[in-house]
Amino acid sequence: MSNILGVSAGYHDAAAALVIGGHVVAAMQEERFSRVKNDASIPRKAAQACLKLGGLSPQDLDLVVYYEDPFLKLERILLSLMRNFPRSWKQFPYAVMSQVGSKLWILDQLAAALQVPRERITTTEHHRSHAASAFFPSHFEEAAVLTLDGVGEAMTTGIWYGQGNRLDCLASIHYPHSLGLLYAGLTAYLGFEVNEGEYKVMGLAAFGTPRFKEEFGKLIKLAADGSFELDLHYFAFHTDADIGFNSKLERLLGPRRAPGKSWDLLHSEEDRRYADIASSLQWITEEAMLGLAREAFRLTHSKNLCLAGGVALNCVAIARLLAESEFLAMFVQPAAGDAGGALGAAVLGSIERDGRRPVPLNTVALGETISTDAAWDLAKHLELPYRECDDVFAATAQLIAAGKIVAFARGRFEWGPRALGQRSILALPGAPGMRDRLNRVVKKREPFRPFAPAVLAEEADRWFSGCAPELARFMMATAKVRPERMSQLGAVTHVDGTARVQTVTVESSPDLYRVLQAVNRLTGTPIVLNTSMNASGEPIVGSEVDALSFFKNHSVDALVVGNLVLERRR
Repeated sequence: MSNILGVSAGYHDAAAALVIGGHVVAAMQEERFSRVKNDASIPRKAAQACLKLGGLSPQDLDLVVYYEDPFLKLERILLSLMRNFPRSWKQFPYAVMSQVGSKLWILDQLAAALQVPRERITTTEHHRSHAASAFFPSHFEEAAVLTLDGVGEAMTTGIWYGQGNRLDCLASIHYPHSLGLLYAGLTAYLGFEVNEGEYKVMGLAAFGTPRFKEEFGKLIKLAADGSFELDLHYFAFHTDADIGFNSKLERLLGPRRAPGKSWDLLHSEEDRRYADIASSLQWITEEAMLGLAREAFRLTHSKNLCLAGGVALNCVAIARLLAESEFLAMFVQPAAGDAGGALGAAVLGSIERDGRRPVPLNTVALGETISTDAAWDLAKHLELPYRECDDVFAATAQLIAAGKIVAFARGRFEWGPRALGQRSILALPGAPGMRDRLNRVVKKREPFRPFAPAVLAEEADRWFSGCAPELARFMMATAKVRPERMSQLGAVTHVDGTARVQTVTVESSPDLYRVLQAVNRLTGTPIVLNTSMNASGEPIVGSEVDALSFFKNHSVDALVVGNLVLERRR
């Protein structure tokens, strides 16, 4: 029985994942410990926490697998810089200093940071890590696999076939042609931060219409076999160190939006134009993904599809794939971005050593746990009003039913960017005013951002249509709110009539399941609004210290942490 640690680091979303004897024991991002959003540094604390949960010391590790090959990555970067020189002169010193100065020696840095002998540290390939993270933890014995992101070593898109313990690449697209880089370039154009604002673009798209289809047809050419090519004359990610687009894109679509400017979609014609551009970007992304899915089906004839890579977090596109592709069942790796590469790397190492796939993921509660005793000590020290509850789930439901906004932190925190009931903010799903208050006062984010509903799995079909169990368990796709239910779900229904649904089971999130049961008894509605416990620009809460800090600094009405309930003094 082998002990394998997978690691991603160096670019964004650094993470560690531990697999022991084919079981995924723990998986965590470094940002939950450092409190630095999208932290890219070596995940020392995340790795230590994984080992602690596994009852291991660094010396017990048989293998540490880094999620990509730094030498292949350096080769691609240098070739691209030289191919585009002298236009790439701005990027050249930054890229060379970054890659040669530190990232090329990442394996030695890992050995020192994790206190593991260098000979036990190895590498795999970026997109193979993504593919492994999606297929091997799924419930499928065989499946087509799509990997889509910005860029790994050189690959940006891969079509794979997984069967048993095997994973074979059938087709690929390479840098600089990339859906991830297309979306990132337009994210920057719309005034959002790359690797953070893509969710915002997706939410904004529902407020517009795709009237720029012709213009986007110039940016990216889609082929019948699912492949695509970017017109690089509009982009600058291969020549410029700062932004991913150039002045030609602005001549095509109009001036870029200034970062940090407040939004007014009701009264600003310019903001409505940006919403239409976001809608057009979403449309072309979905068209490209649908073409790739059809090609994956043609190559594999599988009825199952797994997806990973940052583009796979586009839950609107995933819903369209489910509705319009030939696949009958889908699974998206919950931490589909670079963090998930750590899990894929660990699983690949485990299969190589033990020859067996991991047990399928039925929960993403893979992080550190909340300590009620530690929370009690800290609340007492801070002189915060608290009470200990015998039935904390009933107490939580009573607060929610009374119209309160409740921060809820119990058990092990989630793997991935979605709060699924372990570090969540919960509220009634009915009133649109609740959505506005959360966006403006608590989350402090753009007014067009939607919120998700969490629903008892056995009740989901009464309220939503198109909920696929493998996707909805981890909130990975949107579904349609049934028209007759919209008046009851105003706070969680997006402007296009959809919601990013989480179906809750005892297995996937036992604490949230019990809260939902209690809310249903009190209100007759088996649903709560569920959003992550963080404000704009912050990582989601990890520890009890983080939870109490969040309560002190953000305008929620109450905090449930462990078995304690804290209500804000009026």
